Amino acid sequence: MGAGFGKFVLIAACFGFAVGIGPQPSAAADLGLMTTGRGGCSEIVFACENGREYPLCPIAVSIVGEVVTASLFTSPRRSMHVRLVPMGVGYRYAGRGLWLDGFRENALLNFGKHNQVACTIQRS
Repeated sequence: MGAGFGKFVLIAACFGFAVGIGPQPSAAADLGLMTTGRGGCSEIVFACENGREYPLCPIAVSIVGEVVTASLFTSPRRSMHVRLVPMGVGYRYAGRGLWLDGFRENALLNFGKHNQVACTIQRS
């Protein structure tokens, strides 16, 4: 596991613990996953060069703190389901028609093949 990906896992673990403080369904706890709704998604926000912010709201977090599935809000009322895709270095969250490639706090948000915007992670 690369050093950059290790730092991302550590950051995701911190956010996962912060989100997991509230009551959780027993089925999710039995699987070692933490689930959350829309209320706890302000911890991971991608601030992009196009002047917009895209919150990443974790749905399932692994035992080691990796955000496995999440909702990426592309507008205040619209979200896209994304899933972590294993990478050698960095991370990728892919959904239908968009994907987010990143390394540490820097990321590229791709809306299809020809529309790409640079982003950074902002922690609240």
